[in-house]
Amino acid sequence: MVRRLARSGFVSVLFTLAALHGAPAASPSELLDALVAAYPDALVRHDGEVLYWRDGTKMQVSDNKPDKPFRELLTNPSILDQMKLPYRTGRLAAPPALNDDPGRFRNEAFFKKMYGDCTKGEVQARMVPIVWLPRSWGKKVSVTSVNGVAAKLKAVSDEIETLPPGIRKAAFPIAGVLACRPVADTGRMSMHGYGAAIDLNLEVSDYWLWTKKTDPIPYKNRMPQEIVDIFERHGFVWGGKWYHYDTMHFEYRPELIRSGAK
Repeated sequence: MVRRLARSGFVSVLFTLAALHGAPAASPSELLDALVAAYPDALVRHDGEVLYWRDGTKMQVSDNKPDKPFRELLTNPSILDQMKLPYRTGRLAAPPALNDDPGRFRNEAFFKKMYGDCTKGEVQARMVPIVWLPRSWGKKVSVTSVNGVAAKLKAVSDEIETLPPGIRKAAFPIAGVLACRPVADTGRMSMHGYGAAIDLNLEVSDYWLWTKKTDPIPYKNRMPQEIVDIFERHGFVWGGKWYHYDTMHFEYRPELIRSGAK
């Protein structure tokens, strides 16, 4: 399978993108290893072609379409496609390059299998309450319990509470967690539809669709790096590392943190 993916161009695309980040790329097998390791409660293994779930479900990892344009990667990614762009933790050395959106490719079948279908009430049935920033804000929010996301967000909250007030204020009031709706520019379900994402304080946030339409898109960010670092340590990726940036947005994608470390 790895050889076939290499012939198809997947590996060459990965190495080109990784070169932009100044690091060698993870192989398709390493990407799938990271995926299985990131979700041990749900996934058992892969064989390079098929992903095996603990309940016996099998999913093909590739649709053998190596040359998808960016728009199709957004709207119809395979499981491997969703890990195609490497995510790098830590401070950005420069604004993201054109269409460098690690995390915006999401295979809906994979995430619906993982978290449920919010249009059928399946996600809502797995939501549990946590108190976000109990000393600074102290309001309950509902978060999915799947993959321990609620517990991880609680740990994020506890760490943010230790930051200075001037930094901490960027984390509240939050703009929301669960929202059963598609992403505005893709038509595909947001990670908010799975209860596995959180949007922080709108007043210090920037979103590419709010800007005057220019090419290239001018990068903007006011989210403190200290908050970004905390989220990343707990398996969340930040929308501020996307060319199509959304700096209030954090979503639980530990496979990208793991594979980016490769």
